[in-house]
Amino acid sequence: MENYVITIARGYGSGGRTIGKMLAKELGINYYDREILRLASDDSGISEELFAKADEKLKGTSLFRTAKNVYKGELILPDNENFISNDNLFNYQAKVLKELAMKESFVVIGRCADFILKDYPNVVRVFVHAPLEHCVKVLESMNSSNAKDLEQEIIKKDKYRAAYYHYYTGRNWNDARNYDLCLNSRELSFEKCVEIVKQYLKIKMS
Repeated sequence: MENYVITIARGYGSGGRTIGKMLAKELGINYYDREILRLASDDSGISEELFAKADEKLKGTSLFRTAKNVYKGELILPDNENFISNDNLFNYQAKVLKELAMKESFVVIGRCADFILKDYPNVVRVFVHAPLEHCVKVLESMNSSNAKDLEQEIIKKDKYRAAYYHYYTGRNWNDARNYDLCLNSRELSFEKCVEIVKQYLKIKMS
């Protein structure tokens, strides 16, 4: 089988990260999440701490509601004052993803990877979601926060992810047209979600 990439966008608490790890393990391929920040730091020479601070976040909440800076593949050079801007940090993450896609098969979580790799043929784009009340229950089982606080945290995180995605892609994060598969993790176990993606990948790559 040729190299392929599985991108996973996910609602907070839906289990997308867990599904991604399970997929990578079963397929015997690499799993990338925050590792992309380290690789982008190594590539650019910019501190990994700066990448972490900007990770899936945007400065100026009132600005990004309307503003867009759709990614087009450019890099800002070191002699430019915007070299360490959030936009250029995103550009270097995108560069790393494109280079990885040319060398190996992998699963990647978030980072607008479905958009960055939209012109690559062997990419399966997945969106994992679940109703709010289900995501609350999932997170309740993992920490001691109360349901009301968790509900507000989920809404806030998903709002940030949607705004970040729209800013760099010009698209709506939860629009099914952006993805090959949209999986409701409340209706399907994590194992079934993994199996569906594996079967889709097999059909697509055959």
